Amino acid sequence: MTQEDRVLEILKETGVLLQGHFLLTSGRHSDKYMQCARVFQYPAYSEELSRMLADQLGDLDIDVVIGPAIGGIVFSYEMGRVLGVKTLFAEREGGAMTLRRGFSIETGSRVFVVEDAVTTGGSVKEVIDLVQSLGAQVVGVGSLVDRSGGTVDFGVPFHAVYRTVIKSYEPDACPLCKEGKIPLVKPGSRNLKV
Repeated sequence: MTQEDRVLEILKETGVLLQGHFLLTSGRHSDKYMQCARVFQYPAYSEELSRMLADQLGDLDIDVVIGPAIGGIVFSYEMGRVLGVKTLFAEREGGAMTLRRGFSIETGSRVFVVEDAVTTGGSVKEVIDLVQSLGAQVVGVGSLVDRSGGTVDFGVPFHAVYRTVIKSYEPDACPLCKEGKIPLVKPGSRNLKV
């Protein structure tokens, strides 16, 4: 079995791929959604997928792994555990990504940013900006799923365990909205009130 086949097997078994009418974090609409949080219910799968990503990194020297809340929390923890380095998560405060809870990144640290799924890369770019504003260096980005179709450029190497293209639409061009049969739902966590 190839690694891609194994990843697909895990994603299917854990119910990651959803079908319906979804409002993505980017504001776009889609008939498919990858609910990657579902795979993180299973520690053995979390470790296996994190090791697959870690294997892609070669000799990359990493001091800290960070991910955006909420999607990147479990994945950043698991990647930090697999790599044996400090792990953090950034969260929104007043609409901007920040470090809270006493978290800190030392100036000059080499930081690897992770996210469960990347479509436009908006949350990852916000975390990159945060890390750089603290005087640290982003050495790479990783995701469980890259659904961007290879269109996202973070300015550093981008690694993904699984790459796919999921068609999405601007709201005014969404065929599902025009049909009006399937209600729009927002499965992500961008505006979650905690």
